[in-house]
Amino acid sequence: MRHEPHPTRWFINQYETTTLMLILSYEVNNIMEESSEKIEHYVTLIGDMAVQWGGKLLMALLVFFIGLWLIKKVLKMFEKGMKKKKVEVTLHKFLLSIVSIIAKAILVIVFASMVGVETASLIAVLGAAGLAIGLALQGSLANFAGGILILLFKPFKADDVIEAQGFVGVVVEIQIFNTILRTLDNQRVIIPNALLSNGCVKNIFVEETRRVDLTFGISYQDDIAKVKGILASIVDANEMILKDPGADIFVSAHADSSINFLVRPWVKSENYWPVYFGMMEEVKLAFDRENVTIPFPQRDVHLIQASA
Repeated sequence: MRHEPHPTRWFINQYETTTLMLILSYEVNNIMEESSEKIEHYVTLIGDMAVQWGGKLLMALLVFFIGLWLIKKVLKMFEKGMKKKKVEVTLHKFLLSIVSIIAKAILVIVFASMVGVETASLIAVLGAAGLAIGLALQGSLANFAGGILILLFKPFKADDVIEAQGFVGVVVEIQIFNTILRTLDNQRVIIPNALLSNGCVKNIFVEETRRVDLTFGISYQDDIAKVKGILASIVDANEMILKDPGADIFVSAHADSSINFLVRPWVKSENYWPVYFGMMEEVKLAFDRENVTIPFPQRDVHLIQASA
């Protein structure tokens, strides 16, 4: 037997359902209104920020790209100037890279400042880091500074023969931190640039002409005028010896065992060693032909016999 729901109960159920639906509808409307207000607020905020920061960002980007273009132009002008001045290739490339790095670093700092980034603390941190690195690498930085000075002022260059730090050799390469020499007996010597820039360096063949200093000794019994004529004839016959300025030939010392002659001819720098060694040989042969004695160290010993 089927029972029909009581009318009152059915009415109450319908009322409760309708009320619940109304409450839910009201809450949904409230939520949507609040969400709409929040969305509108955030959209307005984003729009305001876009208006406020978009102009700055666009201006900063414009300055950044114009700055890159100007840096390229300046670097090209700088490169042309160094080529015109015939700056060493090593220094040329190094200076270009340094100028490029510094200019771009400044441009990045300007860009960050324009978009609102606090650059004071960034610069302070970079300065502190640079100081720490400088203290840690002070020896290398001294060599670096020495290399820059050498490449800039050119006290010597590649292929020059120099004497420095107890070594004589041909300059093979001037690097930023070191200079490489090849000694006359074909050894490689690497000298830090700090020592070369702060020490004495003799550039042996940088001048077009050089004077050759030669000393020859004769005995006290030989004829000085005759020996002087022999030396003069040898100098006049040597085609590598320059006529102007003329060679000096004179007695330089009354030594313990010899009369010393000093011969000073002038030659082109590339003929220095051929003349030096050639004169040594020619003078010895001439002295032998003319019976001129080349003395060796000797002492006179006097014996006195005491009477008994």
